[in-house]
Amino acid sequence: MAKKEDIRGLLERYKERLSKELDVKPAKFLSPVFSREYKQFKREYYPKRLSLYEKACNFSEKILKISPPKSKITAIKEAINICHLNITPEGAASIAIVAPLLLIIFGGLLSFLVFKSIFFLMFFLLGGAGLIFILNKMPMYLADSWRIKASNQMVLCVFYVVTYMRHTSNIEAAVRFASEHLEPPLSLDLRKVLWDVETGRLESVKESLDYYLETWRRYNMEFIESFHLIESSLYEPSEARRLDLLDKALDVILSETYEKMLHYAHNLKNPITMLHMLGIIMPILGLVILPLIVNFMGEVRWYYIAVLYNIVLPVIVYVLGISILSKRPTGYGDTDISETNPTIRKKRNVLFRIGKTDIKINPLIISGVVFVVFMLIGLSPIIMHAIDPEFEVPLFNTFKLLDYRESKATEGPMVGKILGPYGLGAAILSLFLVLGVGLSLGIYFTLRSKNVIKLREKSKELENEFASALFQLGNRLGDGLPAEIAVGKVAEVMTDTTSGNFFRIVSMNISRLGMSVQDAIFNRRTGALVYFPSRVIESSMKVLIESVRKGPKVAAQALMNVARYIKEIHKVNERLKDLMADVIASMKSQISFLTPAIAGIVIGITSMVTTILGRLSIQLSEPGLLGEETSALQSGFLGGLGDGIPTFYFQIIVGIYVVQIVYLLTVLSNGIENGSDKLAERYALGKNLIRSTLLYVFIALVIMILFNMIAAQIMVATVG
Repeated sequence: MAKKEDIRGLLERYKERLSKELDVKPAKFLSPVFSREYKQFKREYYPKRLSLYEKACNFSEKILKISPPKSKITAIKEAINICHLNITPEGAASIAIVAPLLLIIFGGLLSFLVFKSIFFLMFFLLGGAGLIFILNKMPMYLADSWRIKASNQMVLCVFYVVTYMRHTSNIEAAVRFASEHLEPPLSLDLRKVLWDVETGRLESVKESLDYYLETWRRYNMEFIESFHLIESSLYEPSEARRLDLLDKALDVILSETYEKMLHYAHNLKNPITMLHMLGIIMPILGLVILPLIVNFMGEVRWYYIAVLYNIVLPVIVYVLGISILSKRPTGYGDTDISETNPTIRKKRNVLFRIGKTDIKINPLIISGVVFVVFMLIGLSPIIMHAIDPEFEVPLFNTFKLLDYRESKATEGPMVGKILGPYGLGAAILSLFLVLGVGLSLGIYFTLRSKNVIKLREKSKELENEFASALFQLGNRLGDGLPAEIAVGKVAEVMTDTTSGNFFRIVSMNISRLGMSVQDAIFNRRTGALVYFPSRVIESSMKVLIESVRKGPKVAAQALMNVARYIKEIHKVNERLKDLMADVIASMKSQISFLTPAIAGIVIGITSMVTTILGRLSIQLSEPGLLGEETSALQSGFLGGLGDGIPTFYFQIIVGIYVVQIVYLLTVLSNGIENGSDKLAERYALGKNLIRSTLLYVFIALVIMILFNMIAAQIMVATVG
């Protein structure tokens, strides 16, 4: 410790002397320095939404510079450092005031000039107040999001470092190896650890690593403990003791991960129940009563309900979901390899092969066409009325296609206005608009993930048996065979297995194309990993390439250890899935059946209530229908009835809400089960959105027609 302080004192004296001679302020030496490579790497892999947030913060700080409370400055700085944001705490505090003020000012003007509504004025005021709270928490939210993504890669990170250090006891090289083979954001963190040393900000990799690990102290102690064990192995004179410490490092993060996930699974029940009640049960049950309220309150318009159900409630569900996910401990999740592999990235498109040429069609085009077609059908009642206000078509001799009516209002801005469409035909056609939204999103996510998920499933088969294949390869290398021959021997022994096919491709590339082992595996065009894209397999093969340079014996031992690690990681991952099985099954049942089914039934009931009240209103408005002695009662009843909300608009609001809830619950369930796995998320979204939208539309259509038929018979029997 004294030696380190002496060195630092010497450095400070030289800095002071240089600053005097060169007329440079000492602070310049302490300012953060980033290499050009770091900036380029950050530009390529940094999420675009964070860049936009940075620009907004810096712009807001120029307009109105606000300092956050002193008690929060440390927490904000920590969050900024975790996310690698180029902003100041003042910028984060400034945007939390500037953005809500702009929303309130422009929203207030819009409310008066366009809507002329107190409701929208209150909405923008409350929205601005809520935005202040959200933006004040934004750095912490971004840091939590970063931690979730990074923590999903921590088991793999320790695996890479331990695997490398088993054959080369060099912490700097091991961290570099891990940073090159991990995905962002943890790779960005590790590169920053190295660059802080390269730029002289910190003296050694160990010091830089310890400084970085401190940011995880409150969130992930097992990650810190594992790295401390790895660092301790550097000082062990005994080789056996050094290897034991490395094995212990991986065991610590695996066992602690399981224990923390166990507590997380036990504590999930109450938050998920609250989310289910606030996001699904209460809003949908409220829809049953809403038509009655609306019919007796003439001031309520359909777009008021749209704001509540399609903006406010989804935001509440989203915030609750993020809160649940932010508490998720370290996991072991997959990454979307198509993000970094150009050969696989093209499979995110719809591919047609004409001759020797692959024709790529962006899924966005197909889903866009589906959306436009269905939207035009869904909006056709409004379009037909705009073209010909007198146009009408009777349905089943009882109902109408459009059914536009004059407002019953006797005073105010609604007097004499034509409202609608109230017809059953228009309500049925409105289902196409919901189909357009749900199916277009579902088709987009399905087409974007379908080809890549097939490759992942194929790779999963290989991963499940790859540990035994690595044992086979390790044994061959242990016999002294060169890697080129050992790969061919394993391919012969494991014929008709996925592992055998993998090594057969490697062997064919070596023997027929004259490639090296590295090219035979990693070549972008013909390498074996093109057909089996997997981070675990890729990392194992990179360990093989690194260790085989030190001789077949070292490579054999390295592969044996990798095989054991893969088995251990797979075992813990399966146990984690077992822990989450009940919660995930409950959420999947809500997504796939309960939410669309309940909402579809509610729409049928709403349609029936609206039809009955509308027909009563029309028929009771005929003078003397029930006799002169009931005219006062008749007049009072009619005075209490408002115009009501057409089922056409009501169904669109509920249908879009169903699509939103299915989307949010799918993202949440995938986050709980798989962590930050975007490929699995897109694939689940594609399946769930298509299935749930079709189920909702089918149930709503059947119940709507059935209940309206019943309503018509009731009206004929009672009123005539």
